Amino acid sequence: MFSFFKRKKAAPETPAPSELVPPPAAPVITPAPAPAPTPTPAPVPQAEVELFIEETAERPVSEAEKKKSWMSRLKAGLSKTSSNLSLLFVGARIDEDLYEELEAALLMSDAGMDATQFLLDSLRRKVKEDKLLDAAAVKAALKILMIEMLAPLQKPLELGRHEPLVMMIAGVNGAGKTTTIGKLAKHMQRSDQSVLLAAGDTFRAAAREQLMVWGQRNNVTVISQASGDPAAVAFDAVQSGKARGVDVVMVDTAGRLPTQLHLMEELKKIKRVIGKGMDAAPHEIVLVIDGNTGQNALAQVKAFDDALQLTGLVITKLDGTAKGGVLAAIARTRPVPVYFIGVGEKLDDLQPFDAEEFVEALLG
Repeated sequence: MFSFFKRKKAAPETPAPSELVPPPAAPVITPAPAPAPTPTPAPVPQAEVELFIEETAERPVSEAEKKKSWMSRLKAGLSKTSSNLSLLFVGARIDEDLYEELEAALLMSDAGMDATQFLLDSLRRKVKEDKLLDAAAVKAALKILMIEMLAPLQKPLELGRHEPLVMMIAGVNGAGKTTTIGKLAKHMQRSDQSVLLAAGDTFRAAAREQLMVWGQRNNVTVISQASGDPAAVAFDAVQSGKARGVDVVMVDTAGRLPTQLHLMEELKKIKRVIGKGMDAAPHEIVLVIDGNTGQNALAQVKAFDDALQLTGLVITKLDGTAKGGVLAAIARTRPVPVYFIGVGEKLDDLQPFDAEEFVEALLG
């Protein structure tokens, strides 16, 4: 079910000798150990890592079963909004009361005033033009309108167009950034991509150790330093990725609020230094967003996009408490592509965003 768009991979170029010379302040390279029968416990308590590890064992499951399982989890994750919207159309009359209730439900789902008003105006026109007379037809029309609104956000993460593809991962503390990197690394390996990770969150020791755990479990090399400049760690990782001929380099960064201007400047510096390590890099700048943060998620997208020019989003924790409507707000206000959405801690709980699937789970 999980898929990437992959271009045909060109023959790797032999790196220039200068690229193979380590910088004066050599990073600590943590190679992944050979898998052991009993994995060594993580150096720091990390329940989400342990949950993920339980899911890494491949089990024979058909694509139909995977699709059904994913849709059931997605519906459960969006149930808070889904129940409010679906109940409106049960035996409802097509009158002003229905539109007012629908407006309230959309606003409560974090869709925002702009997206809500756009949907309501479009739905009124549709009902009038097509002479819709029953609630089921109106609900179907709303579903079509929502799919059309969210469709511009549906874009696959394209692999194989650079060697390596350098990804810079940003987000506020607690959004699930490091866990998302671990899941993406595993998924990319399933797509025959070799991965190298950079522990660029040097402000928090636990973040570095957590990323190293992911590297060990996924048999992926992690570039890290006990302390120092995160931009230097990112630069070293890009140079190492080029020398090793890996397919993807993912750079973790420290969590920060967009209001912390000095830290946002640090992100800009990391981006510039990565560009010095490889022309046109980073090729992907991805923001990880906690789906529970509501309209604050839209503020994060605006701030990080203004600072870094985002290429994609990952929406995490759509696990029953999230409302989901914020994707409509993003689509109307700052339509940055949503590469993946996550509904839980397990590996298969992170999947590519599909507008039609999302709206089906939202409206039923």
